[in-house]
Amino acid sequence: MKILYAIQGTGNGHISRAREIVPMLQQYGELDLLVSGTEAEVALAQPLRYRLHGFSFVFGTKGGVDKWATFKLMNLRKLWHDIHHLPLAQYDLIINDFEPVSAWACRLLKIPSVSLSHQCSFVSPKTPRPAKWNYAEWLFKYYSPTAHHIGFHFEKYDDFIHTPVIRSEIRALSPSNLGHYTVYLPAYDDKILAKHLSQIRDVQWQIFSKRQKKPYQSGNIQIFPVSNEAFNKSMASCEGLLTGGGFEGPAEALYLKKKVLMIPMTGQYEQQCNALAASKMGVPVIYAIDDNFAGHIIKWIEENKRVEVDFPDQTASIIDNMIKQYAKPGSILA
Repeated sequence: MKILYAIQGTGNGHISRAREIVPMLQQYGELDLLVSGTEAEVALAQPLRYRLHGFSFVFGTKGGVDKWATFKLMNLRKLWHDIHHLPLAQYDLIINDFEPVSAWACRLLKIPSVSLSHQCSFVSPKTPRPAKWNYAEWLFKYYSPTAHHIGFHFEKYDDFIHTPVIRSEIRALSPSNLGHYTVYLPAYDDKILAKHLSQIRDVQWQIFSKRQKKPYQSGNIQIFPVSNEAFNKSMASCEGLLTGGGFEGPAEALYLKKKVLMIPMTGQYEQQCNALAASKMGVPVIYAIDDNFAGHIIKWIEENKRVEVDFPDQTASIIDNMIKQYAKPGSILA
């Protein structure tokens, strides 16, 4: 059996989840990996069969997307070429984690593929989102279209949606509390974060920055480059996580019984939806780093509010059911 697993490379969440899923898929046959996008610092341990430019956005430094950098990064001619030249007929199963090149190639060739992603949970109207319609709903529908959907979210909003994939390396951690707070806000420059967080002098902050290559310290602020191992260690021993409106990071922190405060990116609809879903569970959310920011942070620290979650380890059974349901007939070895 030959499988293609195509993964979005914008942000670290997709790659982090793939680190858990790849070894499971390898048990079913020959696995090829495809990554498109340019904004991930976390890498897979296994070699890639395809590394494509794809179509992704660039994080800004003030809380949103850097639209000009995103525009400059686009290469629509290459995207068109890759979509029309990806050799997909050889595969018995094509799995997609919000990856546009393989999704559109499958659509053009009329080859069914299956989404295994957080984003495909928004196919369901039951998944929380703001009341006002947003054009980004088109992105959920057309950015990476597939025939079948297996989604992940904070709760089981529909019958094809499962609770988050919590990586084995996270489940194996022994959480402690050394008193510091871990910070991952990739859409903000670490200097902006340090300026505001340094006002809260009696707290130690560990900021993980996309823009720094070496760690340094300034007063009660420690800055680290993004590293899977270092981030896991910091989060496992922290009091709480201050993060954006992503999905995997908050889910893992909640699993570890950490306090979480979310600041979704400005103008990023998916993060606004995630923050809304998390707020319905009791996770506090703020929407900007402004003059009131320090007050919000102090309130969060003093409240000591933790949200209880139940994220059972079901990934292996989800993968097994997916293989049995969607692989080409006769391709699964007995």
